[in-house]
Amino acid sequence: MAERERITLTREVNIVTIPDGNHGTLPKGHEVMVHQSLGNNYTVITEYGHMVQISGLDADALGKEVHELKTLVAETTAQAVEKNCWEVMRTVYDPEIPVNIVDLGLVYYCSVTPISSNENEVHIQMTLTAPGCGMGPMIQGDVEKNIRALPGVARVNVEIVLDPPWSRDMMSEVALVQLGLY
Repeated sequence: MAERERITLTREVNIVTIPDGNHGTLPKGHEVMVHQSLGNNYTVITEYGHMVQISGLDADALGKEVHELKTLVAETTAQAVEKNCWEVMRTVYDPEIPVNIVDLGLVYYCSVTPISSNENEVHIQMTLTAPGCGMGPMIQGDVEKNIRALPGVARVNVEIVLDPPWSRDMMSEVALVQLGLY
């Protein structure tokens, strides 16, 4: 999809304002400009110049198809589930930054514990680029939702930790290159 694509909404759509994380709606017929369409969400600029996020579940309002979650492996062993967890976390983006949360260095820890022969509990520790980030609950929710949808996952705990604080040094080389910082 071309960035900066101008679209007229085909129906009312739920939004989250960036960077404060407040919820609202945009009416049918409202014109938006796509700023970023990475992962399963769309970051758009409204007619009034506000940056908002539209869930991928509402892609139809933008005339787009809903993205489907794809897993690397269908197995439910702890090792396979962990591999899938890391892969789906690479589909979660900060709506203001065109780099996934893994390459940004926001994910500190992923642990998968078997609780039965084909069910696992997943524990994630992650941080935010800034302690008061209004989008933190949205990013945390995206991680939880995507991991909960994986085969073999019975329980998910996504914990936000602020120690150690995030810094640019935690970004992968890929992220640095993508942002022109390398």
